[in-house]
Amino acid sequence: MKIGIILETNEPEKAWNGVRFANTALKQGHEVKLFLMSAGVEAESITHETYNVRHQLHDFAENKGAILACGTCIKGRNQAESEVCPISTMVDCLDMVVWADKVVTF
Repeated sequence: MKIGIILETNEPEKAWNGVRFANTALKQGHEVKLFLMSAGVEAESITHETYNVRHQLHDFAENKGAILACGTCIKGRNQAESEVCPISTMVDCLDMVVWADKVVTF
């Protein structure tokens, strides 16, 4: 199955669970794309001793999960794109939704 995930939060536990879900889907053989939007573009910089979002994101990228991030949201936070958080567009988000069999939002 093709699964699209939209992550819109920088809340540590919720973001961690969203990316953990993405990793679980990859490990089960699904194709997964993760779109970071709104506060979700801050996911790589979340620090929490229990919910290591950064580690989950890097695992997802290493396991060939596709990560996209809202360029407007990144620029609005004066952030720069990174390997884990590449600049994408709303058209890319729409393309992911059209591509996916199911879309989940965290």
